[in-house]
Amino acid sequence: MHAAAPILALADSYGRVATDLRVSLTDRCNLRCQYCMPAEGLDWMPVEETLTDEELIRLLRIGVERLGVTDVRFTGGEPLLRRGLPQIVAETKAMSMVDGRSPRTAITSNGLGLKHTAQALADAGLDRVNISLDTVRRETYEQITRRDRLPDVIAGLSAAHDAGLAPVKVNAVLLRGINDDQAAELLTWCLEREYELRFIEQMPLDAQHGWSREQMVTADETLASLGQHFSLTPLDGRGSAPAERFQIDGGPHTVGIIGSVTRPFCGDCNRTRLTADGQIRNCLFARAESDLRAPLRSGASDDELAEQWVAAMGSKLPGHGIDDPAFLQPTRPMSSIGG
Repeated sequence: MHAAAPILALADSYGRVATDLRVSLTDRCNLRCQYCMPAEGLDWMPVEETLTDEELIRLLRIGVERLGVTDVRFTGGEPLLRRGLPQIVAETKAMSMVDGRSPRTAITSNGLGLKHTAQALADAGLDRVNISLDTVRRETYEQITRRDRLPDVIAGLSAAHDAGLAPVKVNAVLLRGINDDQAAELLTWCLEREYELRFIEQMPLDAQHGWSREQMVTADETLASLGQHFSLTPLDGRGSAPAERFQIDGGPHTVGIIGSVTRPFCGDCNRTRLTADGQIRNCLFARAESDLRAPLRSGASDDELAEQWVAAMGSKLPGHGIDDPAFLQPTRPMSSIGG
């Protein structure tokens, strides 16, 4: 039986329609990456402020069955720390979009627990994974993440591949003076294992507010570094995807570059975000949020929650404004917003 047609679309005043939902399941993480949080960690969100599984599924169902969401990506913090993740994935995959199909599902993870959970997630219907890995040198990994866990990530990537969560995608951030000389090495390593690598410019979303444009390794710098070892041919058809893709040495393999700062793709953005405490964010860099948790817990109907979600997306700005002299980082760090 097909779901009813969406009563509303998550459209903004610039003609963009959000169909890709990023869901933060927790703000907790078991790494302390330099570009995300301080060594001592952060004060975690109180449990009572976090959406329950039941509340989360209800909002997901509204998004998928009423508001036209076609892709659901579970993020964190570290989403593998959320108990019951396979059941959440299974219930999401059981939802029906307008055309009767189930939504596409993915997770963005640091991969630490994936060797234990990859098969269960695949069995639940998860379609793919994006794993953060900035280096394949153990000492550099420990320097960046402040944890000696590289072997666990490598095992998790292998488990995801074996479970059929393909294509396995790897997200890497290059940090000046730490791993910015390792781009070609990391790409070679991924190609040997049939993982798709994407380099992401470091964004101003760290809890310490220590980001600076001067220290950021740009997309152009990354391409120049890779170009010393590979022949890269740009591919068309990016659409709303954040990564510019380049064919490597004539194909068939590709590498992606996500230049969120220097090559923004705001004009084609199709994302909406739900935080672990039930706030809608219409942009990764938004400084305002729209609360769905309070009305949800106060007895609001699905129609009312859908209308509030639509209103939240309607006020989306044309771009993230990082180049604006008045730009201010969001109050929340990435670990609390969700990637």
